[in-house]
Amino acid sequence: MKKLGDERLHEAILYEKLPGLRVQCHICQWHCVIGDGKLGLCRMRQNRNGTLYLLNYAEVSSAVVDPIEKKPLFHFFPGSLAFSIGSWGCNFHCQHCQNWQISCVSPTDSLRDSRKISPEEAVDLACQRHCGGIAWTYNEPSIWFEYTLDSARLAKERNLYTVYVTNGYLTSEALDTIGPFLDAWRVDIKGFSDAAYRQIAKVQHWERILEVAHHAKTKWNMHVEVVTNIIPTVNDDTEQLTQIAEWIRNNLGELTPWHVTRFYPHYKMANLPPTPISTLERAYDIGKRAGLRFIYVGNVPGHWTESTTCYSCGKVVIQRWGHEAKVIGLDGSKCKFCGSELNVRVRR
Repeated sequence: MKKLGDERLHEAILYEKLPGLRVQCHICQWHCVIGDGKLGLCRMRQNRNGTLYLLNYAEVSSAVVDPIEKKPLFHFFPGSLAFSIGSWGCNFHCQHCQNWQISCVSPTDSLRDSRKISPEEAVDLACQRHCGGIAWTYNEPSIWFEYTLDSARLAKERNLYTVYVTNGYLTSEALDTIGPFLDAWRVDIKGFSDAAYRQIAKVQHWERILEVAHHAKTKWNMHVEVVTNIIPTVNDDTEQLTQIAEWIRNNLGELTPWHVTRFYPHYKMANLPPTPISTLERAYDIGKRAGLRFIYVGNVPGHWTESTTCYSCGKVVIQRWGHEAKVIGLDGSKCKFCGSELNVRVRR
């Protein structure tokens, strides 16, 4: 087995040194206090002699060109391609994780099978493959925060958009560090109760996810879209779904897209059934009653909600078939038929 060598190390940022060679990380809301020789909860940050190192800088598990709609982002450069890149590790322990092979791993096991793509190479690849931008996805982007920050700076110099597909557990300090270089915040709101977040992800203080999403929009003018993967018996009750929809309306705005996606049995939740489509359509109705203008049913190919329809005149403005999109009715961010604002980011 290959030993993790010093050539892999990259000093972390946003941490403080504590007495006794301990350090405290301030990238995510866990604020891990890490003893000498130990790893943080994400297992990709290690304290060595009182210095915190990132173990997976530029270490890539997946890198592909995806439609931006696959993130899913439906109101952000529709029809464009995103260079989608992920690393290893996570700060959540989601029981239904679709990518557990790359998120629930040790540094030695993961980095042995890794490949390196520097920030400069990632940006070059995005341009060479005619992508509109870069999306950090597949695993939680904050786990290799320093790499995404360096890459985002370079991406903006090349006029590429930048996207975090995130569980939202970043600290405000970290968000403010990358904020000038980040365009979109595609965030999961997994539930709206302590019990749901404990059962799904073993996470405390989940309300901070809401605070950071609001901060991303209001301070940094990021484009925000919300995903809720609806899991039978866990977060499919009317009360939680109503609270999520109302929070989005009140804090992110009625034009914020809400993706209510179908759960499929996986990993440690293989005992549960897939989400009934009727449950997803009930969530859609809940969102509409709460005043949200754009609710999309996800993981149900061909569902009638997948195209974007103007809430004012009823005309289709972005036509979708799965992850393919065709813009047919936009004038900038507005409906070209009636002039209503639709909250769509496009390149001007």
